[in-house]
Amino acid sequence: MRAIGGLWRWRHNPLRRATDLVEAWVALTALLLILLVAPVLGSLVGALAQDTLQQAVREQRHSRHQVTATVVRKLQGSLLEADPETASGRESRTRVLADWTAPDGTPHQGAVLAGLKSPRRGDHFPLWTDTHGRLVARPLDSATATTHAVLAGFGAALLTAGLVEGVRRLVVRRMLRRRYARWDQAWDRAGPDWGRTGTGS
Repeated sequence: MRAIGGLWRWRHNPLRRATDLVEAWVALTALLLILLVAPVLGSLVGALAQDTLQQAVREQRHSRHQVTATVVRKLQGSLLEADPETASGRESRTRVLADWTAPDGTPHQGAVLAGLKSPRRGDHFPLWTDTHGRLVARPLDSATATTHAVLAGFGAALLTAGLVEGVRRLVVRRMLRRRYARWDQAWDRAGPDWGRTGTGS
């Protein structure tokens, strides 16, 4: 990107090569794309992700239900585990055999993770199920969906900026290779006469 600063200076410089000016224009174009296109693309991706995720939030709120489960017994060999769904990730969960009634009224029993440190028979705890009583993850909340959408937008903007910068570097590298190849050809032409007496020097 240093070539951008020299763009104005190279306009009337007698030592300026055509490739110097092209390199500066490539850098300026890349900078404008990074400053203008990347944020716009990031905003569009973020808005699209927000719409999709908020729709998922509404669908999950409609199809997932919190029911109250009752501990039948603590299962043997159950280990305390951290619940990855909780905000802090530190809530202990114990594996228990529990009963619950589905939103459609059918009774269910099964091994589940209860958010109880020392569960006893008859203890109650919340559980997320679908309409038929099958266990499901808790529904996505609106704030988490928004956070994911913002991260998607930032990711898209950074990816775009990285792609533009990568293309710029590739173009400049090719230009430098061509420039060095021309220099090598010029030295090869001058080489046989280099240092000889009477060769025009």
